[in-house]
Amino acid sequence: MNLDELRKELASGTVRPAYLLVGEEPLLRDDALAAIQDATLEDAATDFNLDRFSGETATAAGVRDALAALPMMARRRLVVLRDPEGRRGSAKQLTDGLAELVPELANQDGSVLVVAAAKADKRQRWVKAFTDPAAVVDCAPPKAGRSLTAFVRAEAKRQGVSLEKGVAELLAERVGPQLLLMRQEIAKVALLAGDGAKVGVAHAEASVGQLAEQPIWDLTDAIGDGRSADAVSLLGRMLDGGAPAPVVLGSLAAHFRKLLRLDTGGRVPGPPFVVRKLTSQARRYPPGRLMACLQAIHDTDTAIKGASTMKPEVALERLVLGLAG
Repeated sequence: MNLDELRKELASGTVRPAYLLVGEEPLLRDDALAAIQDATLEDAATDFNLDRFSGETATAAGVRDALAALPMMARRRLVVLRDPEGRRGSAKQLTDGLAELVPELANQDGSVLVVAAAKADKRQRWVKAFTDPAAVVDCAPPKAGRSLTAFVRAEAKRQGVSLEKGVAELLAERVGPQLLLMRQEIAKVALLAGDGAKVGVAHAEASVGQLAEQPIWDLTDAIGDGRSADAVSLLGRMLDGGAPAPVVLGSLAAHFRKLLRLDTGGRVPGPPFVVRKLTSQARRYPPGRLMACLQAIHDTDTAIKGASTMKPEVALERLVLGLAG
């Protein structure tokens, strides 16, 4: 199930004994966990009814003991385990324990187990254990295009923000698949429009934290020309000037998506001089190369969101070197 389906099921009063939240988007994992916690604990105190474990230090016995404890002045208690494969060497002992434990939870209703992981191999026995009445919640990030636009509309609805035609598409194009940044931008553009007013394209244009056009062109020109040193220098000046790493990444993603659209016969809206410049840049990249660039941008996005310990500015520098190479 996805996050929307999870929320609907929880709202109907159904709370499953175990959930696996899997996907590379931490915002979706956190939202899913928050929804499960609210439904599980209701108004109960978390001090006595919530246990949190990390895969780096957890043991199967410790998780089992936490689930066996009785709720304190509540209907249920919640046990959360993050990244069960996080510890090398001992991870198998923990995941083997999960494979045995999850099916056992079907016979009780006093505890709920939530396991959260950025990645999980569906072939693993512990992952297969999350079958009905347990459930797997897909927390993969939406890709660019319709799925990202659908996320914008759903998030705006969740925030009580009404969007005029074309605003969701504009936000998806300008911000890209940076979901936390997207959430913040929707809230910001709603404030700009005013209390209860519909958000129009002009509001979104004024609000979105897009990088200045000239620095972006300078950076993409240096990348397209293969001037690696210039590209890294320009990137450094942008970051030193206060440009957020996710916004730089979103701008690069939007730029390369436009190049791919032109390279495959599509059209890109904009002033004629902008379209001519994009068309010229698109000729420098064969379709396969553009796809590889977009994949590299996606991988950097995942790293920035927590899949790597690398600093965002270092991840961006490596990306720019790869795009220009």
